[in-house]
Amino acid sequence: MPVYNLSLEYSILETFLSQIRNISIHQDRMRFRRNLERIGEIMAYEISKQLPVQQIEIQTPLAKMQVRELLNQPVLATILRAGLPLHIGFLNYFDAADCGFITAYRHHLEVGFEIRVEYLASPVIKGKDLILIDPMLATGQSIVSCLNQLLKLGEPNSIYIAAVLATEMGIQTIQKSFPNVHIYCAAIDQGLNEHQYIVPGLGDAGDLCFGDKISSN
Repeated sequence: MPVYNLSLEYSILETFLSQIRNISIHQDRMRFRRNLERIGEIMAYEISKQLPVQQIEIQTPLAKMQVRELLNQPVLATILRAGLPLHIGFLNYFDAADCGFITAYRHHLEVGFEIRVEYLASPVIKGKDLILIDPMLATGQSIVSCLNQLLKLGEPNSIYIAAVLATEMGIQTIQKSFPNVHIYCAAIDQGLNEHQYIVPGLGDAGDLCFGDKISSN
């Protein structure tokens, strides 16, 4: 399936993206969260173009007319905690969507790390359009682990990944495990550093949203 890089053409998205990257304004947590929310709204709009629709008849003050609307609202599944502001942006547009939440974090080992998924609360996803939301698509391992857990609950009609920043490595990891997934990102960055964080990236999205953490457990 294709990868949709929303930065290939200029839009106001680039302003919101540059602000969440900019270290000089990182101390403004509310601005950071609001910009993630705005990016979520833009991504929701773009993904909506791919979702199945139906025609219905409505009555205006002057006449009846045919309009299109979504056949079904998607399921929004968000990886905690950094995904929450992005989730709100999606929910602003898909306002009747069912929502699921899942945790995934890096458990560091003597060499490297493993992804641990310890919590999942999800509505029915069988036959639905599933949108998995996470600001950062770095190695791709977190999203693959979360999708594996979600798919134990049923087979969705389609799967969309929504990430603010991605790397080619992360995209390839997902495509290898789930070749039919649609991937949307606000930008694709050059790669990862020695700690497997996106470069140039934006830092730790969760900390910038909600404050420094003392534990990832």
